[in-house]
Amino acid sequence: MSGLDVPLTPLRFLSRSAEVHPGKQAIIDGARSFTYSEFACATQQLAQALLASGVRAGDSVAYVASNSAELLIAHYAVPLIGGVLVATNTRLSPDEITYICGHSQAVMLFGDAGLIAPLADHDLPTVRERVEIPAQDGGYADVAGTLRYSDVVARGSSTTIPWEADDEERTISVNYTSGTTGRPKGVMYTHRGAYLNSLGEVYHQGFTTDSRYLWTLPMFHCNGWCTTWAVTAAAATHICLRAVRGDDIWRLIDTENVSHLCGAPTVLSTLASAPQAHDLDRPLTIVTAGAPPTPTVIAKIRSLGATLLHVYGLTETYGPYSVCEPQPAWADLEPEEQSVRLARQGVGMLSAERLRVVRGEPDADGTLIDVADDGVEMGELVMRGNNVMKGYLDDADGTAKAFAGGWFHSGDLGVMHPDGYVQILDRAKDVIISGGENISTIEVEQALASHPAVVDVAVVGMPDEKWGERPLAFVVSSDGAVVEADLIAHVKSRIASYKAPGRVEFVDELPKTSTGKTRKNELRDRVTS
Repeated sequence: MSGLDVPLTPLRFLSRSAEVHPGKQAIIDGARSFTYSEFACATQQLAQALLASGVRAGDSVAYVASNSAELLIAHYAVPLIGGVLVATNTRLSPDEITYICGHSQAVMLFGDAGLIAPLADHDLPTVRERVEIPAQDGGYADVAGTLRYSDVVARGSSTTIPWEADDEERTISVNYTSGTTGRPKGVMYTHRGAYLNSLGEVYHQGFTTDSRYLWTLPMFHCNGWCTTWAVTAAAATHICLRAVRGDDIWRLIDTENVSHLCGAPTVLSTLASAPQAHDLDRPLTIVTAGAPPTPTVIAKIRSLGATLLHVYGLTETYGPYSVCEPQPAWADLEPEEQSVRLARQGVGMLSAERLRVVRGEPDADGTLIDVADDGVEMGELVMRGNNVMKGYLDDADGTAKAFAGGWFHSGDLGVMHPDGYVQILDRAKDVIISGGENISTIEVEQALASHPAVVDVAVVGMPDEKWGERPLAFVVSSDGAVVEADLIAHVKSRIASYKAPGRVEFVDELPKTSTGKTRKNELRDRVTS
């Protein structure tokens, strides 16, 4: 890097928007509103407060918070001092959040009252202070053992910290996977990757200064698919939504002139099925990912008058990596066929490399071999480049395995169509994608197996109209008195509630291979037959 080069960082987005559009409305959070100048000032103040609290470059700061002005501000304040933001899934259990705080060595924990209170009796050895974030009305519940956010922020001085990063490869955030092979992995994002992915989002979502973005997507999920930074880059308006409900979504669409929103297919279903649903009288772009949307859901959204954009990615790829970019010729197709085309995972985004589908075995020199572009031969989706993670935190072996052959292996199986568009057909692992969140069948099985009446168990995914998929458990029981409700309640007492089975089927035995492994393909066939 020459002396004229400047490290890339999304911090520049807020700096520029505050310079160029200081009076522009930046954030709406209930009755509270921030201009870009106020957004920047709040960020500087929190950054100074973190320094006064002993947070130093390289330290992790964890948040367990819903979509709020405070979590959005954290996306700038924490990296402004060289810190690492760890925004945790609000649906996780206290034990899971405790693990993440320990693994990331978070030195401070910020959270909504209802989310941080359940952690009161959990030991967080690395966390020096716990801080309660204000409710949407600005009030506090004064959770025992926590400090008020306002009191912590008051520690900050009026000194301005430069809006820059000393190294664009510095870790800006760590986002945790859902632990599909056991413990969740900490995925490290860099300032450079976040910057470039954000610009890709600006382009593909079509953000401008007039855009008004509704936060139906959790900010904790891949940093809101980097939209926490992308919306700011365009000097657009963030509209916070703390709980996804159909009536609230439609109210805000109508009263706040929402132009953009993102979400998993379950959000699309909530939107389309709400009693308040109606034909749109202004443009609305909806971006979906997290699980392959069905052509039926796509057709429903488009029938309302919205423009639907389908993207694909993983936590390891900063969220969206590819986009099903519509071709002009598709406009001449029948609506049903258009929806089928739009359900594909598409092509690499502007800021990403080409999306590949490769065969299971590389050639003699270790080079990955692409499948035929015939829409038939199935292989694994692989990616590389600036929009792929720095690596897994403190997991060199896991990182090396993920990047075998010089490309990141997604674990998703699909085909390459003759037009160069990729379509996912199945997943190499048994992960269940429910409402955009990954659920490990192993984790659910272990929770069920801890019940004294469970002799054997296997979990697979079953279709669900609202969530896309839900876990279905096949259980061999030693106690004829145990019922489905007992087992579901047991699972919810051990892991996050959303991971609990949607249904439990009791069977005499599970199909096994000669080596004792459960034949999950046979169980899946029972679900679809």
